Amino acid sequence: MVDYPHLLEPLDLGFTTLKNRVIMGSMHTGLEDSLHYVEDQAAFFAARASAGLMITGGYSPSFSGVVKPFGSTMTNKRQARAHRVITDAVHEKGGKIALQLLHTGRYAYAPWNVAPSAIQAPINPFKPRELSEKAIEREISKYAKSAKLAQEAGYDGVEIMGSEGYLINQFLAPRTNKRTDKWGGTPENRRRFAREVVKAVRDAVGENFIIVFRLSMIDLVPEGQTPEEILALAGEVQDAGATIINTGIGWHEARVPTIVTSVPRAAFAEFTAEVRKSVNIPVVASNRINDPQTGEDLIANDKADLISMARPFLADPDFVTKAAEGRADAINTCIACNQACLDHTFENKRASCLVNPRACHERSLVLLPSPSRRRVAVVGAGPAGLAAAVSAGERNFDVTLFESQDHIGGQFALAMEIPGKEEFRQTIRYFKTRIEELGIKLELNTRADVDALRGFEEVIIATGVAPRVPGIEGIEHDKVVTYAQLLSGEKTAGDKVAVIGAGGIGVDVSEFLAYDKSPTLDLEEWQREWGVDGDKRGGVTKPEVDKARREIHLMQRKTSHIGRGLNKTTGWVHRASIKAKGVNQWTGVTYDKIDDAGLHITHQGESKVLDVDTIVLCTGQESVRTLFDQVQAAGIEARIVGGADVAAELDAKRAIRQATEAVAALEPQDGAPTPEPLPWHLKLQKELTARAMG
Repeated sequence: MVDYPHLLEPLDLGFTTLKNRVIMGSMHTGLEDSLHYVEDQAAFFAARASAGLMITGGYSPSFSGVVKPFGSTMTNKRQARAHRVITDAVHEKGGKIALQLLHTGRYAYAPWNVAPSAIQAPINPFKPRELSEKAIEREISKYAKSAKLAQEAGYDGVEIMGSEGYLINQFLAPRTNKRTDKWGGTPENRRRFAREVVKAVRDAVGENFIIVFRLSMIDLVPEGQTPEEILALAGEVQDAGATIINTGIGWHEARVPTIVTSVPRAAFAEFTAEVRKSVNIPVVASNRINDPQTGEDLIANDKADLISMARPFLADPDFVTKAAEGRADAINTCIACNQACLDHTFENKRASCLVNPRACHERSLVLLPSPSRRRVAVVGAGPAGLAAAVSAGERNFDVTLFESQDHIGGQFALAMEIPGKEEFRQTIRYFKTRIEELGIKLELNTRADVDALRGFEEVIIATGVAPRVPGIEGIEHDKVVTYAQLLSGEKTAGDKVAVIGAGGIGVDVSEFLAYDKSPTLDLEEWQREWGVDGDKRGGVTKPEVDKARREIHLMQRKTSHIGRGLNKTTGWVHRASIKAKGVNQWTGVTYDKIDDAGLHITHQGESKVLDVDTIVLCTGQESVRTLFDQVQAAGIEARIVGGADVAAELDAKRAIRQATEAVAALEPQDGAPTPEPLPWHLKLQKELTARAMG
């Protein structure tokens, strides 16, 4: 019996059939930025061709709509011919693929951006030029031309990006469309551009070609669309020729998180379900769907006909295959951290994945089976050690993994206790499953020493980090605990707490202290906290946030704003959360001493005493590398990875990548391609984009 019968059921579209109900959704990876990368794209998509349909990152139908200077377009036959490498690779693997047509409108990071009205986006330094009526007609014809080129390139369809606050969405919302001609003024007129684009594309490509329309199911911005307007648009794009309606949620400028790890799974499926009731073509659910059971339940309960996942296919290209094989526990689950995907995109870097550094690097980071069964020892079962052990197992090495504690996970076992980071448990579950599948010998409660490592041909040291204890007078006081002691449950906090250190760990700990229960596990509570109301225009209302369960003081020595160094796409969520919970934030603090009275500080030249029950140290980490030094002294060759090598804010992204690269380098891999140097025009592109983005 198939574990996920609805998810894996084929879908007959009349002129073609999707082999299952899973769509690999569009995401910008950086591979779209140049035809130089078509071979890399071919490898990337071919590895994921088990999905029913894959959708590329966005390609603009016109120069004015590129994401950034020299961004990706589909505007001429030369580009179409080059894309044959991609489509041929996918079809060879039995997959189907659609090209996304994305016109960014006022979101384009370029001075030539355009929009329905000359209203500057709050996230863009460039004010757009208002499109004339003739220019609007030209843009519509460019969509049609681009779709036809995609068809000639061998794509099975196109996705028209009509959500996320991009050009089509800008026409739809009174927030950005102040026109009074036939392209604005009334809801029907605001929808005209979307209708005409779909109609023009259908006329250009004929009947036997997939057209997916990415529809904004809820804008999550003031002056967005109403529910009635969204339903009307769904019917109109259906009538105009769309084959499938996909879900888009929120604008990029929205102050409601939509895809970060603290968003509940399938948080927006209810809005997709409402649209599905109003149309007769398949509808796709999206956003924070990262496991097959969630997708199965949505389809089985008639909330969607298909599900779309983007980042989960970065985390595990074999997602569908493993689900079909009854190996769901072996899926490397996307934890929605955004650190190596979206954050890389906004930094003008190639995307990857924290839990799978091989994503988008399939041709350069290769793990081929070894012809020799080398004995490999890995010491430490945190993220780096787990990645090293599993990667070595996948290369057919004989692996022994030593861990001094009674469980695996290391710093991830602490992170998963933070409200909103429950998904981190899934990474530990994945590694546990793969350890068993690969026959890796796991030695828990075992502190490896030099003698234990002498018989191995390869040794990888991944002993991690320990909390750094600062030299503050009275630091040994009973009030003081480390973040590790707190999160592990070894010690508890009182009702009044000072958190010393306001980096990522300090902010996480503050959230841990502030909540009785995680809103990520309660959709209604989460919607209330973030002001999500699907009955309102734009889908937003005033947030209602309960104050923290404790009196919390979060402090740092730096005078800069707390949370300034957090990751770009997730940091604002954490900053908003601790502010809403009433966490007291102190900057420019000098820590004088700790005693029975509490924490003595100097702030703005004034001495103060904070009467607190608990003082939590989030003051950085120190590498635990004693064993590595001992091994080297004994003449045993070893590699050191992760926090043991560099202790830097629990950088799991670097740790997992470094561990994987270390295993890839254990012996020469015949057949592994050598990365080509970046050509001059891409170096120029990166420089110009960096300037445009400030």
